[in-house]
Amino acid sequence: MLPLGIPGRKLNGQFRDAVNKPTVLVAGIILFTARSGIHSPDTVRLIKSGTIRTVQPIQTWGDLCDEFPVFDSRNQQEVHNVEKRFEYLAQLAAVFVLVAGCFLVLRPFLAAMLLALVACVSTWPLYLRLLRSMKGRQNLAAFTMTLSLALLVILPLALVAYNLADNVTAFYSMIRQAIEVGPPGPPTWLKEIPVVGNSADAYWHLIATNRQELVTLQNRLLEPTKNFLLAGGILLGRGVMVMSLAAFVSFFFYRDGVALVRFLNVAMDRVVGTHVQNVLGIVRNTIRSVMYGLLGTALAQGIVATIGFAIAGVPAVLLLGVLTAILSLIPVGPPLIWGGAAIWLFYQDSAGWGVFMLLWGFFLISGVDNVVKPMLISYGSKLPFILILFGVMGGVLAFGFVGVFIGPTLLAVGYSLMQEWAASDGMT
Repeated sequence: MLPLGIPGRKLNGQFRDAVNKPTVLVAGIILFTARSGIHSPDTVRLIKSGTIRTVQPIQTWGDLCDEFPVFDSRNQQEVHNVEKRFEYLAQLAAVFVLVAGCFLVLRPFLAAMLLALVACVSTWPLYLRLLRSMKGRQNLAAFTMTLSLALLVILPLALVAYNLADNVTAFYSMIRQAIEVGPPGPPTWLKEIPVVGNSADAYWHLIATNRQELVTLQNRLLEPTKNFLLAGGILLGRGVMVMSLAAFVSFFFYRDGVALVRFLNVAMDRVVGTHVQNVLGIVRNTIRSVMYGLLGTALAQGIVATIGFAIAGVPAVLLLGVLTAILSLIPVGPPLIWGGAAIWLFYQDSAGWGVFMLLWGFFLISGVDNVVKPMLISYGSKLPFILILFGVMGGVLAFGFVGVFIGPTLLAVGYSLMQEWAASDGMT
């Protein structure tokens, strides 16, 4: 409530100065009461004597300000500040709407774009070397890198997805036929297995002689296994499609990479200031170390597994080797392959080769994962195992098969940036 009984607007400095002057204040009160029709006895006497004259009642605060400029509360600076705040909020809302719209448009391609970005950052030194050898022809160098990625990564995965779909159907048909005929008797070596040999032999005899028990086992294990393998094949097929799109996007990332890096430097400089080079260096090194660790481990495990399968005489050696390399991206993946191969060897009455496969898989195939992966990943950053595990699983849930590359990379970059931020503040 203002001193004159006028509510609503905050007094500015001029008004406060005027209020401190009794003469001006009294004159203002007299004029206000006169123009408002509020006639006290003193005011009426002044009006009758002609000291002041009666005019139309004041209707607004602006009328009083027009009569007494010293009371003008429409502070231009305040108005300017309000306008600037409104303009800033309007710009912020426009940017938010624009970003949200762009995200909705690019959302179907987000996984492919992230994968292409990860692939380009990981192979950027190789691209620069190739660009120099091709005398700066960017289109040719970018096409060569894209074609190489397609041949080395996408084509093998496409063949595996195709063969997996065919083999799952054939495997299921073979098992159904074996169940209809009835399983053979248990192998002689089964009873000799310590601890569980007698129980396994007795259960084998039960399902071999009891048709109902065999059907129950089929419904409990065979159908879920078939559905799991088919779902894996579908997931792998979708991954191949996303990788194909990522290869297409990577061509433009390679070709325009220098301009993109320059733009990224300017944009990041406005966000993080003088630490832009340090942040970009952390991101670059983390992406490369994670990708080198994942792909290097997959390649090493695939090669070691292929050699072991060939020595033991397991069929479909190349297919199983590629499957081992792919599943090595999942922490518990390779034992599913070499463990299944060992079971098959035992079933074929090749107990010695089965034991060999178990030892080869446990000490060599899985040993590669325990030695090579930490060594490659720690080359650029030290990441906890649980971070890689959550990154792989969460990445698959969020982005599908390609999430095995995107998930760990995103978590690793975030973890490294948090470490750097904590170290810069003296927290570590």
